[in-house]
Amino acid sequence: MAIDMDDEILQDFLVEAGEILEQLGEQLLDLEQQPDDYDLLNAVFRGFHTIKGGAGFLKIDALVAVCHRAEDVFNILRQGQRQVDARLMDVVLQVLDVVNGMFEAVQSGEEPEPATPALLEDLQQLSIPAAEDEPEPEPIPPPEQVEAEVESPAAQNSVPPSGDEITEAEFDSLLDELHGAGKHGGVPVSEKPLSDTANSGAGEEITEEEFEALLDGLHGKGKHGGVPEKPADGAGAKAADPVLGPDEITEDEFEVLLDQLHGAGKHAGVPKPDKAPARKQGSAAKTPGVVSSASENRDAKKAAVKAPTAVRSDSKKPKVKAEPKPVVENRPDAGATRAVAKAGPKAETTVRVDTARLDDIMNMVGELVLVRNRLATLKNKLGDEEVANAVANLDVVTADLQNSVMKTRMQPVKKVFGRFPRVVRDLARSMKKEIHLEMHGEETDLDKNLVEALSDPMVHLVRNAVDHGIETPEERESAGKPREGTVALYAAQEGDHILLSISDDGKGMDADVLRRKAVEKGMMDHETAARLEEKECYNLIFHPGFSTKTEISDVSGRGVGMDVVKTRITQMNGSVEIDSELGRGSKIVIKLPLTLAILPTLMVVVGKQPFALPLASVVEIFNLNLDHTNRVDGQLTILVRERALPLFYLREWLVQNGAARDESNLGHVVVVNVGGKPVGLVVDSLIGQEEVVIKPLGSMLQGLDGMAGATITGDGKIALILDAPGLMRKYVHRY
Repeated sequence: MAIDMDDEILQDFLVEAGEILEQLGEQLLDLEQQPDDYDLLNAVFRGFHTIKGGAGFLKIDALVAVCHRAEDVFNILRQGQRQVDARLMDVVLQVLDVVNGMFEAVQSGEEPEPATPALLEDLQQLSIPAAEDEPEPEPIPPPEQVEAEVESPAAQNSVPPSGDEITEAEFDSLLDELHGAGKHGGVPVSEKPLSDTANSGAGEEITEEEFEALLDGLHGKGKHGGVPEKPADGAGAKAADPVLGPDEITEDEFEVLLDQLHGAGKHAGVPKPDKAPARKQGSAAKTPGVVSSASENRDAKKAAVKAPTAVRSDSKKPKVKAEPKPVVENRPDAGATRAVAKAGPKAETTVRVDTARLDDIMNMVGELVLVRNRLATLKNKLGDEEVANAVANLDVVTADLQNSVMKTRMQPVKKVFGRFPRVVRDLARSMKKEIHLEMHGEETDLDKNLVEALSDPMVHLVRNAVDHGIETPEERESAGKPREGTVALYAAQEGDHILLSISDDGKGMDADVLRRKAVEKGMMDHETAARLEEKECYNLIFHPGFSTKTEISDVSGRGVGMDVVKTRITQMNGSVEIDSELGRGSKIVIKLPLTLAILPTLMVVVGKQPFALPLASVVEIFNLNLDHTNRVDGQLTILVRERALPLFYLREWLVQNGAARDESNLGHVVVVNVGGKPVGLVVDSLIGQEEVVIKPLGSMLQGLDGMAGATITGDGKIALILDAPGLMRKYVHRY
């Protein structure tokens, strides 16, 4: 069943789910390294939960089913009933692959296929708490036992009292202070044995009869007013506890009790919090002289005797005990609340824009650059100062606009690097290697077209480093290295170029082995191979079909990976260099322009036609001197710094009947880098450096070897952009 791709809710879901899936890939690999990170567990749980919710709203049942099972697994992990291990991560990463596949199906407008029953069964098993990880429940004693343990005299001697509770010794000293030492009857004892009281479930709580006996001991029998009766409906109790238990008294009743103890108006009364909001039942703070809940009945009755001491202390000391702070102290300041309310919700600082619209803007900026170049040429011809100033201002504004538009197309290279932790992890497990991946410069910005184009070449290079470069743990130990190998990715901006490097601390490349392989595959003879320098030997791995592996596997051995890398990098006007040291490791450096839309070039003239050479491939320029040229094996060469440089006349390839011109000293040599080798191209004249906008060739010229595109020069002429490696492949078969 097809999915309606015009649904706005679906489009929002695709954007949000795509971002979540990118994050999940990184978070899962981080979780494998930090299995006890509770924040990571929560983040992964929320990720699957969010995708499940959106898919459920859109009726994508297959996506809902697998995300729900994954959500159950991480819920168990969050509760500590199972630990993160390698088997669990294998299954979860497989789930992530399945979810990504379903997501791609939804993006293409198709209903995704449900997950396999085996995968769902694995998730079901992992969502069951592990027996060894289940916490053993501690036996909870009944309430009577707990209360008896806490309130027993032995417990009071070993554990200091908390809150407003007092021990019997403190209660004796309190009575001494009230009546004088030895003038009271001690602590009144109930007629019932202590065991009977404990058995009744009341612990040390005293009944009304016992409390009345206590008052008799304090004032004499019959000299007090007894225990005031409570209203039947519990009126007057505090708002948090409108219904009082049978043994509770209200604040008014307690104040009457204080009047009877000290005389009317001779006590400080019951302290009351100022406008404290009603508290939840059972959570009110304990206040001296105020009964808050049935569970605090014992504290209230002990506080009834403790209250007079507090009152007398007040008469001697101006400050004793601060009133309890009301609950509102934890609330935010009212002024701050008003300020936040006035500020309102924070405005969004980002907006999503279709990439096609960005491409249109970039194309228009490119046209503006061409107009600027045209005006600059006219300025030189006119020689008018005012025109020159106006064109100079236009040049500045155009450059700023060009940079701003280019920044909107920039994306961090992390978009490319983000997939490699998973690649390295899976390869290391399948090859039984221990590998640590390091990534630096992930925030370096790169044109979005380059980010997309770099994905496949970088994957080949990383897989090559893991497979060919890093040894097995046993081999590394025998070579005196740590068991764990390291693969490092590095990105940085250097001028108007981006440098990317992939390095490893593995076994490196053996130049002699590469020479022998090249001879075995018939690429060259023994003498030619023996003359190759080490760097030239390293570049042999970029030839189609070249591989040092003796066995073909699903990772390597076919000799196509590095060939693809070289081809794609060359298409992006970039270059690749290899450096290696036997036993120490290898390093591959890629150099790319910041953007593919606007290209810095060297404008040259061959015959009467202008051509553009990408500046990234230009090494140096010097004037032609035939006195330094020689022919070696039929190849024209020129001696540069005591080294023979192959020389080629571009007019022989690009101009009709160009070979009819006699060789003379008229001309310039432009040295370009082709496959890591310097090559001299002879041109008739130089125009200079110029930024051009690359225009694709027409259908009849599309795919023409040696031509990368076309552009419009400052004087309005059409110039072809040359592809030096393509020219060498077409006209010089050795390259």
